[in-house]
Amino acid sequence: MFYPTLFNDKFFDDFWGFKPADAERKLYGKHANGLMKTDVREKDGNYELDIDLPGFKKDEISLTLDNGYLVIGAAKSVNDEEKDDKGTVLRQERYSGAMQRSFYVGDALDENDVKAKFEDGVLSLVFPKEKEPELPEKKTIAIEG
Repeated sequence: MFYPTLFNDKFFDDFWGFKPADAERKLYGKHANGLMKTDVREKDGNYELDIDLPGFKKDEISLTLDNGYLVIGAAKSVNDEEKDDKGTVLRQERYSGAMQRSFYVGDALDENDVKAKFEDGVLSLVFPKEKEPELPEKKTIAIEG
């Protein structure tokens, strides 16, 4: 016969109907496995990035330039509370999570060069490619004597 113990996590998962993967789903939606999937294209001298951020709002996303890296961050928190008719808390759970991804874009890029748009869970970025440094022309020096 099986008797659940306080140390048997499966008992509590089944009892409360909560599984560890549920926390990710609560935070990031049903597409939690596809977070920050990124498409990178080169077009007309620019880079175009489309980054999947389903379940996020615009104000939960941050973009920064740091030492030549474009850093995309997303953070979210959810507070679930269930009460009975008398207001007694039966279960209270808090979830919070953050993620970030960075891309090297070069030192010449500044924040005015990056165009960003967030629509339907997709963050779209466009910024110029870093130019290849021009090599100096080869010049011949005459030797006297």
